[in-house]
Amino acid sequence: MEGLRVRGFARYGAAQLGISAGSALRDLARIREVSAALPPDPYAPGTNRFRRYSHAVYLPWKDELSWIPGTPHPVHGTVTDFSQGEDDPEHPQKRRVLPDIPEALRGNALLLRLLRWDIEQVLLVKNLGNRPLWAGVHLIRLGVERPGQDAVSSPNCLHQDGGSASTFTFAHLISRTNVTGGQNVIATPGSAGLQPEDPWTDIHAAFTLTDPLDGYAVHDHRVSHYVGPVRAGSEPGPGERSILIVGLAPYIPQL
Repeated sequence: MEGLRVRGFARYGAAQLGISAGSALRDLARIREVSAALPPDPYAPGTNRFRRYSHAVYLPWKDELSWIPGTPHPVHGTVTDFSQGEDDPEHPQKRRVLPDIPEALRGNALLLRLLRWDIEQVLLVKNLGNRPLWAGVHLIRLGVERPGQDAVSSPNCLHQDGGSASTFTFAHLISRTNVTGGQNVIATPGSAGLQPEDPWTDIHAAFTLTDPLDGYAVHDHRVSHYVGPVRAGSEPGPGERSILIVGLAPYIPQL
């Protein structure tokens, strides 16, 4: 994606992903089923945010992608460590664990196709072919049950996901039903920590993902990004916005 290389961010849809209409409906439906049953965010009660998260590693020289097993947990089965580092104003330097993406979903052909497409874009932008790539794979649902409720993302401000020169974040919309809001904003790195409406925020782009597999990518240290709260739409019944987030960065040895 030329925009990712030149501007530090890009938008795309199913056509850019090479996925034709109707070719992945069964796999998409399965991801939606898991998204509909996501557990509440254990670190943000009352935000109407639900999530699962797992790690994977990719070896470019072998074209091999492998999921990393989670840690046993008495409530969630297994969990995986999650951190956005010092750049997360809500949880700076705080170790968190999140429920894993279910084992049965890890072999979903569409999920794997999206993950590999994201990896391909990173390898086109950065020369990382001789290093393992670390992937954080995140399913997030913002869900509201009735008018007057908000569902809030995290962090609830313009932010970066680590700031490394080799960190990338990709987002793929899974579903959006009977909600308003959820606008995405891309801004300068200096706008991190601000709200989009702040007068000193320097915004590059603002848009709303509406169709399945609509998405965007950011080269983390070159921009900040944000998604606004969602609220119930005009139809009766609940509303939700579910999205797959993939964070990619070179694996850093601990020794």
